[in-house]
Amino acid sequence: MSLNVGGKQQQHLLQQKPSILDKSLSKGRNEVSLTAFALLFSEIVQYSHNRVASVTELHDKLSEVGERVGTRMVELLFVRERNSKRETKLLNILLFIKGTLWKTLFGKEADKLDRATDDERVYYLMEKDPLVNRFISVPRDKSSINCAAFMAGIIQSVLNATGFPAKVTALW
Repeated sequence: MSLNVGGKQQQHLLQQKPSILDKSLSKGRNEVSLTAFALLFSEIVQYSHNRVASVTELHDKLSEVGERVGTRMVELLFVRERNSKRETKLLNILLFIKGTLWKTLFGKEADKLDRATDDERVYYLMEKDPLVNRFISVPRDKSSINCAAFMAGIIQSVLNATGFPAKVTALW
């Protein structure tokens, strides 16, 4: 665009400032404080715990919250980082979850991806010390609470959203 100001033509380029949604997730240091994460996640667990009657219902509630996070992560990572390219192989999407997704959410890759020996449709994504279980104190009568159900919800949502219907559960 050119403007005629006082007999002189000046060139002005219209530059659109990129929005925060257009910026890459992997560039820069965009880490959340571990303390802030622990506080917020423990509040989610406590809020959910106060609204359910059993441990199974709590696991379902945490998984549901994780599914919401997983859906948004698919939108962010696939649109920004992968240029909307769809994975067509299950192993590739599982490696994406183990690597890129895990690094984005938890700051490191998952420890191990393994396939079950007795059933070729079963895979295990292993995390030795899940961040979501690290700061949660559980009453003795409810020692079977596993907050990794939140992570299972994320994985299930990512798999479902990318065209690989799955049922994901968190195991000890």
